Amino acid sequence: MSLEAKVGQLFVPYFYGASAASPSEADQERNLRELGVRTVAELVAKYHLGGVILFSGWTNNIHDPRQVAELTNGVQRASLALPTPVPSLISIDQEHGANVRVGSGATQLPGAMALGAGGSLSDARTAGRISGTELAALGIHQNFAPVADVNVNPANPIINIRSFGADPREVGRMVAAQVTGYQRAGVVACAKHFPGHGDTGQDSHTELPVITHTREEWDRIDAPPFRAAIAAGVDSIMTAHLQVPALDPSNDPATLSPTILQGVLRGELGFDGVIVTDALNMAGVRTKYGDDRVPVLALKAGADQLLFPPDIDVAYHGVLSAVRDGEITEARLDESVLRILRLKDKVGLLDGSPLTSPREVGRVVGARKHLLAADRIAERTTTLLVNEEGTLPLRRGQRKLLVVGASPAFPTDGARSTVPELAAAFETLGFGTTHLVTGRTPDAAAVDAAVAAARGRDAVVVTTDNVGPASTQRTLVSRLLATGVPVVHLAVRNPYDVAHLDGVRASLASYCWTEVELRAAARVIAGRVGPRGTLPVPVQRADDPARVLFPAGHGLSYRR
Repeated sequence: MSLEAKVGQLFVPYFYGASAASPSEADQERNLRELGVRTVAELVAKYHLGGVILFSGWTNNIHDPRQVAELTNGVQRASLALPTPVPSLISIDQEHGANVRVGSGATQLPGAMALGAGGSLSDARTAGRISGTELAALGIHQNFAPVADVNVNPANPIINIRSFGADPREVGRMVAAQVTGYQRAGVVACAKHFPGHGDTGQDSHTELPVITHTREEWDRIDAPPFRAAIAAGVDSIMTAHLQVPALDPSNDPATLSPTILQGVLRGELGFDGVIVTDALNMAGVRTKYGDDRVPVLALKAGADQLLFPPDIDVAYHGVLSAVRDGEITEARLDESVLRILRLKDKVGLLDGSPLTSPREVGRVVGARKHLLAADRIAERTTTLLVNEEGTLPLRRGQRKLLVVGASPAFPTDGARSTVPELAAAFETLGFGTTHLVTGRTPDAAAVDAAVAAARGRDAVVVTTDNVGPASTQRTLVSRLLATGVPVVHLAVRNPYDVAHLDGVRASLASYCWTEVELRAAARVIAGRVGPRGTLPVPVQRADDPARVLFPAGHGLSYRR
């Protein structure tokens, strides 16, 4: 391989468009403006890329499974046309739950905290296998999942329900199970975000967080899931853009720290797989150094794959110049290239054609057996937190329902949202439902409308999303309770919402608002299945956060 080709193997950029060679005119213009080329095929050729990352929504990469397969095949054809033809390792963030890219047509599975509530290693492994099998059929061979962060901070703005929970040992067991599931399906798993992003009140997309754990706390809280992932044979680990003074007092983010990546991750934990940076466009890694220096410093720190540089030309030529000038030796470059090539070989990209088959897409993606398995797994995650005087399950005579409240849009389909979809789930179970979206910040008029709509209903199901001390969602729930109509509360994101809602007699947590979780919650509320989930995190009291309202492991069942 030429030096230029070796440097290209390190980079995993984004691009615009649903086609490799013929995206829409608008996407071509955006590519030209931001990337200097019109298509991803040209991008691969210009920089000898080792891979690309797909997103839904803003990049317009993902519409439906068949289109995704055609797109990945187009990327592979561009890679095979290079002077040194090396297939691309195509990547994605398909964590499931709140963070999902391939939506319509593919199987939607419970996210990490929901799986943590289910507590089943078999379910976690099965979810990874199903997801991995479908991704591989789409021509995607690296998934930036599972999240190995331990969510010990309820105010964490970026991890939260993306974590399996607050117990390091349990998180480690779940991470290992998911790694096994993904990799048995032929997809590279990636444990993230090393050395641990679970105890931060800042978002590394917008600033540089500082983890204040002592070394002993890091060993006890943050390290176990990564040790478990490595013991399970995880192929890649993603870095975090945050400072951990107990591990490295230099004030550099972990992504740029040789002490953390080479000393701790490779030296102490014994990881010899591929180290992936978190996205290099994030503010957390750009606070001290320019965009030409960040990828160079990441490579010197021990990273192999350089993900999502904000300017691919600046980043590529920054690394190329560093090697030509001797700042990075070619031997060090070869170490990373060899790791990446071994990974490609492991998932079969170097053995025969890397193209995927449209027939395989139709057979595998969204297969009925996968959908049924997802529903059964979700049923085992829904958690009943409060059930005073047997409010749930709903009785045979309670057929007229009002579904009301916060209605976050589906992660990959902004045209669909929680409240109408939950109402539709009840309709399929034989209920007569009306619904009313009041949002995350209902005003007085919205609350009055909800109270009026509750009249004549047999029960009200009210959804909440991130309730805080000053949230008007509290007013909505309080006014609904005052109507005397039985009220069932469903927290569709954070299980912590219940701590802010006084007087609720029935409360559940679904840990996300995608259709698989909503269908499961409806079946539990209706009594078609019993609640089996337990809290994977403690819920503190709102009036005294030092005291626990519901401990981890809390979860009620229906007594027959």
